[in-house]
Amino acid sequence: MDMEAVLAQLRAERERLERAIADIEQLVAANGNRRLPGGKRRGRTFMGDAERAEVSKRMRKYWANWRKVHESPRGAGPNPI
Repeated sequence: MDMEAVLAQLRAERERLERAIADIEQLVAANGNRRLPGGKRRGRTFMGDAERAEVSKRMRKYWANWRKVHESPRGAGPNPI
């Protein structure tokens, strides 16, 4: 194996990596934050007021129905299953 050829390949790869790093650093500096342009934000998404009200209404209906099905006729709590 020719060591000079291997070294030449490694140097070429290093140059490609250094150019890629420089390009990414320029994007970050131009963007003013650490995310790349067009990238989606990761993590939890939050509900707006309208969505929260809709979920609240739906859950009130769900729990009212659940209580109706699971409570005893005497009102002494849930039926044993």
